[in-house]
Amino acid sequence: MSLAGIVRQCFALILSQLGSKGKRKGDFSGDFSGCACLGLSSKQSFFDCAIVFLEFCGRFWYNLSMDKRIKYYVSRKNPATWLMALCLFASAVIRIVFACVRGSGDSGYLWGQIVLPAVACVYFGLICLLSGREYYFRTAIPIYMMALYLCFYTRSIHPTMGGWGFFLYIFLYFTLATVYALAVDGRIIHFWVMLPVYLVPMGVRLAENWGGLNWDVFRSSVWQLLPDALFGLALFLGLFATKIQNDGKYHPTWGDRSDGRKIRTLFPMDQLSPYLMVHRNEANNMMAQSFEITAAERYIRQKRREGMTNFGLTHLILAAYARTIAKYPTMNRFVSGQKVYSRGEDIQVCLTVKKEMTVEAPDSVIKAHLSPRDTARDVYEKFSALVEEVKSAPLNSDLDNTARYLSLIPGVVLKFVVWLLKLLDYFGKIPGFLLEVSPFHASMYMTSMGSLGIPPIYHHLYNFGNVPMFIAFGSKRNAHEITEEGEVVHRKYLDLKFNMDERITDGFTYAAILKYFRRLIMHPEVLDLPPETVKQDID
Repeated sequence: MSLAGIVRQCFALILSQLGSKGKRKGDFSGDFSGCACLGLSSKQSFFDCAIVFLEFCGRFWYNLSMDKRIKYYVSRKNPATWLMALCLFASAVIRIVFACVRGSGDSGYLWGQIVLPAVACVYFGLICLLSGREYYFRTAIPIYMMALYLCFYTRSIHPTMGGWGFFLYIFLYFTLATVYALAVDGRIIHFWVMLPVYLVPMGVRLAENWGGLNWDVFRSSVWQLLPDALFGLALFLGLFATKIQNDGKYHPTWGDRSDGRKIRTLFPMDQLSPYLMVHRNEANNMMAQSFEITAAERYIRQKRREGMTNFGLTHLILAAYARTIAKYPTMNRFVSGQKVYSRGEDIQVCLTVKKEMTVEAPDSVIKAHLSPRDTARDVYEKFSALVEEVKSAPLNSDLDNTARYLSLIPGVVLKFVVWLLKLLDYFGKIPGFLLEVSPFHASMYMTSMGSLGIPPIYHHLYNFGNVPMFIAFGSKRNAHEITEEGEVVHRKYLDLKFNMDERITDGFTYAAILKYFRRLIMHPEVLDLPPETVKQDID
């Protein structure tokens, strides 16, 4: 092991001792007792130890591994949040009023030093007030906008500055903005580290104007200085308004979608496969399975006697599917934009239903939101409520209405609209109300061929959207089999066809999922109680 490796081991031991129970943070007495014999004399050793020292210091303010990501937020119940937002809105208003009174100047000044910072201030304030509890990390965007504004401001007061000097200013401002982005994203352990970061651009601006500052100049330019002063005050108030989430739940961050969180710790090959198999049908695996349903039919009759008069194989399969996700959460993943996401405990199941069992009756799609904690009764009640809502509705469903509106668009324009939706879907920016009515965005799509009296089909997966699983089951069939004792027995089977996106998990897990799913169908009584534990997907 190299000298740097030995030192790293020493510091790792120290850090583990600092984090152990009963050890006071910052108490270093006796921790460096073994370092004197290392012989740190060479220049290279000094350099290695300097790196280790920076790593050692960084552990107290920067979270390199993100193993315990901190989630910051601001609450509307905190007066500091309202004061911060008030300062931000006032900064934007004063910039606009000052530009109207003085004159906006040329277009570069108008857009770079009036519109840009005003929009940044309003955007910052709206994030804090409307979504500061969940999406406070998005305040990094207006901070980058303010860094760009400072670049425009620096160029305006130093028009003759050389390229390298101006580049240093740009590097400084955007580096500070990046530090803020890391902090608000939870990578910096202590948010108070932002205090000196806030002071740097203020100090730079003060130094730029120090030579010409006097009381008369200050009094005449107070309206010009006030907007930036209010923005700086808002940042300082943010230090008191910013708190750490302590609810133990996952909260969204950069890269997450509204319908799923990004899986960031996949194996390299699993991260690469969506780029090699871009479309869902390229990664489509098909499988046929038959399930012996003697116990399932007995269970269905029991549920009907208990009052669930319409309980059937559809409800049993849905309940077993939800329970399987409780044990194997990777089945509730999906691929979108060449990234793998997890829906967590939101199991979205789409099914096609008819208002009437006639050829003329139109089809409609319902989307049920299940949970891995649901029992068979929970699934039955959720599903039955949706079916009754569709059958009793005098008008079409939200999905039908949305499809009808889209069908009114001329063909060429509709092609552009669909392309735009695909683009938005790639970046996870489709509005939530469209995701809710879309049958192409769900955990699983299931269809019953048994109600039509035909065998199941291999239904393709959709390239549009993110449905990674399609299950079709047909009508029950009878079979006569010979046992090992030579007796002929009568059994009933249900045939299922699975179409699966192989990119969401590996074949070994799929095999374990199928075995567990089969066990649930053969022993459905376990679905009467919620699962003892619900496993969470990886980070």
